Amino acid sequence: MMTYYIMLGAIALVSWLVSNKLKSKFKHYSKVHLRNGMSGAEIAEKMLADHGIRDVKVVSTPGMLTDHYNPANKTVNLSEGVYNQRNASAAAVAAHECGHAVQHATAYEWLTMRSKLVPVVSITSGMSMWVVFGGLMLGAAAGVGFGFYIAVAGLVMMGLATLFSFITLPVEYDASNRALAWLKNKNMVSQQEYAGAEDALKWAARTYLVAALGALASLVYWGLQVFGGRD
Repeated sequence: MMTYYIMLGAIALVSWLVSNKLKSKFKHYSKVHLRNGMSGAEIAEKMLADHGIRDVKVVSTPGMLTDHYNPANKTVNLSEGVYNQRNASAAAVAAHECGHAVQHATAYEWLTMRSKLVPVVSITSGMSMWVVFGGLMLGAAAGVGFGFYIAVAGLVMMGLATLFSFITLPVEYDASNRALAWLKNKNMVSQQEYAGAEDALKWAARTYLVAALGALASLVYWGLQVFGGRD
């Protein structure tokens, strides 16, 4: 158990460092004002139009770094700062979220896979560790009995969440690649602005990578506990 807590602490530290670096990068590039004077909302609307997407709305949502694309109601949700601001950070985020809209419109397979897992993972991810722990408490460590099967069920739930985290990686990286390609090909940003957008999106992607590795490490640890791999 001590090994698990050390591992969790290490992952939490790395996650905190990456998150802080991401916020620092976005703050820095928010000072790099766009030469075209377009806001994040205007960038998003133009990218959607350039890809022939007419049925997706660009809306403002409260908070910081709360930006996301909602395939259910076809909305690109931009945080208040991104929606209104006219800088490299806003351009990067707005274009990235539109990258997801383009994925949806073109039936990008990894986004389709992730979308199918959302309903299941949203229910099971929060309870998976408790199910595994409960199974262990009922005697799963012995490898027999009702508790063992409960613990295995919890591992399956945890495995789905881990799979979801790894499927998210190509979805996020591809959205960033689509965003950067569009910004460059359409001459939406200067060379300096492009470099800022690229760097900001690179750090955003790393937050998903850390989350995926953390999910995998947790799955491996609890799997070892259930199947008898104790310290």
